Amino acid sequence: MQFKDYYAVLGVEASAGEAEIKTAYRRLARKYHPDVSKETGAEDKFKAVNEAYEALRDPERRKAYDQLRGRGYRPGDEIHPPPGGFRGNGGGPGFDHEEVFGGGGNGGFSDFFESLFRRQAQQQGGGPGFGNPPRGDTRARLAVPVETVYRGGAMRIAVNGRTLEVKVPRGIRPGQVIRLAGQGGQGGNLLLEVEYATHPRFEVDGRNIIYALQVAPWEAALGAAVSVPTLGGTVELKVPAGSEAGRRLRLRGRGLPGTGGQADGDQIVELEVQAPVPQGEAQQAAYEALREAFSGEWRRE
Repeated sequence: MQFKDYYAVLGVEASAGEAEIKTAYRRLARKYHPDVSKETGAEDKFKAVNEAYEALRDPERRKAYDQLRGRGYRPGDEIHPPPGGFRGNGGGPGFDHEEVFGGGGNGGFSDFFESLFRRQAQQQGGGPGFGNPPRGDTRARLAVPVETVYRGGAMRIAVNGRTLEVKVPRGIRPGQVIRLAGQGGQGGNLLLEVEYATHPRFEVDGRNIIYALQVAPWEAALGAAVSVPTLGGTVELKVPAGSEAGRRLRLRGRGLPGTGGQADGDQIVELEVQAPVPQGEAQQAAYEALREAFSGEWRRE
């Protein structure tokens, strides 16, 4: 099993903060997403970026990884996990935890990731959302793709060499627990605490979905009708003339479904104005004309 430098995968320093790591992830995920990228090996790069971000986005996982990295390992170095797996990312005093990741772009992690972060828990002890399960119950965190949260449905997960099917209720919230009777250790139950899996394009904010939309300068200035992906399919969005970078547009009812009488969330589309690199003399001349037209007028304090 080979060591992986997750910081190098995302192109950030080990001292990078959460915001810098998230920005790097979103940029690379858009670049290598299989639906849009035509680069050779894009799918493998996309999976590597997802794995790196999954390892570094959570403070406890990042701490465990940094402890291992601090031993001087370099990319490609052979590493052998000790019996029982690596230690250091436990969920609290007196017990370990196992993380279970479903599909939706987050499955298929490397053996290195598996050995570092997934460990079985079959000991007593309380924990957020669990109370005090009886001896023999197994606790785990289940990363559910937001597409499954939106629609509801079944997920297949691998636990201790077994493949199980989990029925995920539509609109399930983080922290809620799915109970699989008799599937835990020593004949106990398997208690799956839900968290939302990282998505390369969508970010969850409560019931709302945040989506960053790249638009050209002329689309922002003159207005445009653009296609926007949502969890329920692609929709047309009108970008008003005179829009600036950072402007937020709302697609009502296009977020995660409400439960218990709550209204459905919205999708918030945040505009990112991107200037394409000029190709050829005509486009270069157009940029020069634009520079002359706006010279000394567009900068703001």
